[in-house]
Amino acid sequence: MRSIWKGALTFGLVNVPVKVYSATEDHDVSLHQVHNKDGGRIRYQRICEVDGEVVPYQDIDKAYDDGEQTVVLTKDDLASLPSERSREIEVVEFVPSDQVDLLTLDKAYYLEPDSSSPKAYVLLRKTLEQTDRTAIVRFSLRQKTRLAALRVRGDVLVLQTLLWADEVREAAFPSLDESVRISAKELEMSASLVDSFSKDFDPEEFTDEYQAELRTLIDAKLEQGDAIDTDATFGKKEEEDGGEVIDLMEALRASVERSRAARSGGADTGNADEKGKAADTKPAAKKKNAKAS
Repeated sequence: MRSIWKGALTFGLVNVPVKVYSATEDHDVSLHQVHNKDGGRIRYQRICEVDGEVVPYQDIDKAYDDGEQTVVLTKDDLASLPSERSREIEVVEFVPSDQVDLLTLDKAYYLEPDSSSPKAYVLLRKTLEQTDRTAIVRFSLRQKTRLAALRVRGDVLVLQTLLWADEVREAAFPSLDESVRISAKELEMSASLVDSFSKDFDPEEFTDEYQAELRTLIDAKLEQGDAIDTDATFGKKEEEDGGEVIDLMEALRASVERSRAARSGGADTGNADEKGKAADTKPAAKKKNAKAS
């Protein structure tokens, strides 16, 4: 990995020199746009609307337009801002880790100690672990002031940028204001369903199915040309009947049985499937129960 930024973590009078690395990477298949008529590649050019010339990236500045006037901001202008010149990751406060809303978490970065002795780095890491606290820090990166959460992952300090409070939209849905009655039996059955699916999370068990299917499609077209049979390539999948659940309790009961059967190696799967179908085909007369969902 190559570092993208160098600076120092500071809290109080303690200074921890660090290098910053991007902690994640994109694994998506790289695609480009083409003209569907002849396959010609579509390319985008930066064209000046005054003289019609294509402008090299190094000759492009930024500007702000308030509707009446335009202010051009050069690269030197932007680089002169005090925040942009700062090479500090300043710890603002230490907060209980459970107070950091997961919705606000954005891009993650690894921090590597950048000094002859990693003692200050290790001290901060152990302190965060023992106190179960997350450090809220402020720093500048790529012409933006950023707020971030500093936490521990294994032996490494991880910096995860946070969305600003006004960047998180409010969830205002009138349907959630309606009064809904949930019976104790429904809650008990729902908890039983959760229990039947419960296990320790292992991210290695999950794969990006879309990207895997996309690669399969590309390989098939490379081998067979455009006239491929997608059903033969992927197998024909029957469409599942959707729709609103009519009898919530029966659907929960069937789901629990189906999950338990799958956990036990497929025993009684047929019986669970039949009950699942029964839940989806209850008479319309029971529609009045739908509001419980």
